[in-house]
Amino acid sequence: MNTKRGSRGSRNVKGKTNWAKVKAMPDTAIRHTKDAPRTSPEDWANAIVHRGLPVPARKEQIALRIDAEVLAWFRAQGRGWQTHMNKVLKAYRNALL
Repeated sequence: MNTKRGSRGSRNVKGKTNWAKVKAMPDTAIRHTKDAPRTSPEDWANAIVHRGLPVPARKEQIALRIDAEVLAWFRAQGRGWQTHMNKVLKAYRNALL
């Protein structure tokens, strides 16, 4: 089993945090330090949640007409065929730049 942080295998590993105790703790019991300062709602107004992963580029859904044999070939590549097609199109674009 791979136990690196963020790997699928680590999901079953229990941490040492007593979450019931944390949830029951009043806000006044939280100690703020220079490394963990008090925050306000304004600090979080533009926050984005992504669990440590880079935010992926925005993708747009379109209708696109593709020759049947080309589509069949990409689909035959298996799972992720649309991502693969996107990479091929990016490579073509980059080759023309």
